[in-house]
Amino acid sequence: MIAYLDSSVLLRVIVGQPGQLSEWSEIERGIVSALVEVECLRALDRLRLQGSFSDEELTRMREGVFRYLDSFEVVQVREPVLARAAQPMGVMMGTLDALHLATALLWREEVREEPVIATHDRALGLGARAFGFQVVGV
Repeated sequence: MIAYLDSSVLLRVIVGQPGQLSEWSEIERGIVSALVEVECLRALDRLRLQGSFSDEELTRMREGVFRYLDSFEVVQVREPVLARAAQPMGVMMGTLDALHLATALLWREEVREEPVIATHDRALGLGARAFGFQVVGV
């Protein structure tokens, strides 16, 4: 399966949270926005500061983020993505969700392949379905 993944999917795997994507093992090609690195590392740091895990656990989880990113196709946030995210989406969504959806839309148009959108975020899932994507995780 070709899948565009947002940070919610990767974080559940790295942190070992319940409700991980059941289709995780079926992903043969992962596509992510460069935003995922920032989102994941910020979330991990927040959790550590809240006392959810130790510095050693944080280091291990950060290494996991970098390992996964090395295995995924990372799409940079450039002007076309920003311009597309600024356009009306037809459904209510925040800025980061709009950037993820715009990235997936432009990737689909450029590569001419149909990724599945993997997310645990309801707004992103709804927006992706509105643009004809198959969505898993919500």
